[in-house]
Parts: sequence; structure tokens; C-alpha cells
Amino acid sequence: MEANGYAEGAETPPDLKESYSAGADAAVGVPEVDEFWFQPNVWPSEVPEFAAASRAYMTRMRELSDELLTVFAAALGLAPDHFTRHTGHPTYTFNINWYPALNRVGAPEPGQFRIGPHTDFGTVTVLDRQARVGGLQVRTSDGEWVDAPFDPAAFTVNIGGLMARWTGDRWRSTRHRVLPPSADAPDEDLVSLIFFYETDHDARIASLAPPLGRTAYPEVVASEYLPGKLDAITVAP
Repeated sequence: MEANGYAEGAETPPDLKESYSAGADAAVGVPEVDEFWFQPNVWPSEVPEFAAASRAYMTRMRELSDELLTVFAAALGLAPDHFTRHTGHPTYTFNINWYPALNRVGAPEPGQFRIGPHTDFGTVTVLDRQARVGGLQVRTSDGEWVDAPFDPAAFTVNIGGLMARWTGDRWRSTRHRVLPPSADAPDEDLVSLIFFYETDHDARIASLAPPLGRTAYPEVVASEYLPGKLDAITVAP
């Protein structure tokens, strides 16, 4: 269903992955808002403990994300709640991504990745991943693709587009990709846990003024900015 390269205007084949997605489901009481941002999660009855484990994980990831936003504010010399005052009832998505092995999906098409080159859309992304041959790469400021640093005892954290706008590009959203399955490891599959954190749906995101901010982006409302990004990467209903 997704081709993340479309977010950058590149027409690519669909990403070679499967995702189980859950997210924020505490309704705000506005039907048109709840229908898009806070739909009830659907859990598999075949694995009864899965729902409780996922809810617990999302709770911990939300706490961690808010702690990161508090650290961000401190790093910039701002009030501790400069960012978190806009995450009282946030939107977020939890993806469990499975990247099948080459011997299951066959050779990738030209320009096809497990996840195509893109930047994330929200504030922070917290990623628990496996590092193997067909894993995560990031694009450096010199324009080179390099394997993302990996520590099995640590999370990988990405800056998203909303945070880049918020800080006026003081912190930029890192372009990244997940390599296609490799002929050197035809049996290799990978699983990643990805927590995409955003803000309250009605949060207004305005760039920090100089000297903190470096680019003055037009102010956006989170719930108006994010759907366009999500629609861009969707290639099938």
C-alpha cells in the first residue's frame, strides 16, 4: 500500500514490507476528528496477549517521546513544556514492520526498497530495530548513504518534519531508507518496532525565531499538515 519515495515526488514501486499499525484511540468527541485520528484499534483474537503488550509499549513510548521533547526544550533554552504543552492529547502511530526475505518476495524491482528514501513527518520517531544486511541507512549532510549506527541496547531516534519546522531547521529531519533484501542474505527477514509521535491534532506549529530558528516556515496546524504527507505515500486503497 505504501511507497515512501512518493513523499519526495519520486515514483517508485511499493515498499517491500508488511505493517501492523495501531495508535492513539482516545476520542476527543469531535466525530470528524475522531474518525481520522482516533479510530479504535483492532487486535487479533488469535494472540490474546498482543493487545495488552502493544498498549503497554505505546504508553512507554509516549512517555519517552514527551521526555525527549522536554530535553529538546532544555537544549534550546526554552520553557520545559514548550513542546509538551502541545501533546496533551496527541496523535501517534505504532507500526510493527516486517521486511520479508528475498526468497519470499523475489528480487526487488528497480528502485524498490524495504522502505524508500524519505523523511518522517511528526515530531520524533522512536525505533527499535534489528541491524543486518538489508537494514536502515541515513543520508549524511554530504549526500552519502551510510548504515545507521546501531546499539542493541538503545533506540534509534529520528527528527520528523513537524519538529524541523518547529525549530526552523535548527534540527533537520533526517532522510533515511531501509535497503531492499540482499542476494547476499536471501533468508534474512527483519522486524522493527516504530513509534511515530506527533502533537495534539489542533496544535499550531510556528517556527522558532532567530537566532534559534534558521528558516521561517509558514505556520501549520498539525491535523492539516500531516494528512497530505500520509496521502502522498499511499499508492493503493
